[in-house]
Amino acid sequence: MKKLLATLAVVAISAGYVNAGCGKKVASIGTLTSYDAKTKTLTMKVQRTNDPKANKKATKLTLTPASKVIGDATLDKLVGKALSVVSEHGKVDLAIPLIAANRKK
Repeated sequence: MKKLLATLAVVAISAGYVNAGCGKKVASIGTLTSYDAKTKTLTMKVQRTNDPKANKKATKLTLTPASKVIGDATLDKLVGKALSVVSEHGKVDLAIPLIAANRKK
């Protein structure tokens, strides 16, 4: 009985490690160049990123059902505007439209 409980405990603890992702989140800031609603992909010209291997010219990312867009605007209306994206392995976790600060007159 002790062996069975010990084995079950080891399996239960190790199952969490097997399903855990690598946790590498890539934050990118740039301009949304295109959005394809049919394939749920967006292409952006990256200006800044925390990933040294990232292609800074054009990056294609895929939206998933878990992807969130902050704000009221939809991605098709944000084409040509500044956007901040947090992604993992080419899949969008969070998309945040950036706004320019108003200049004092």
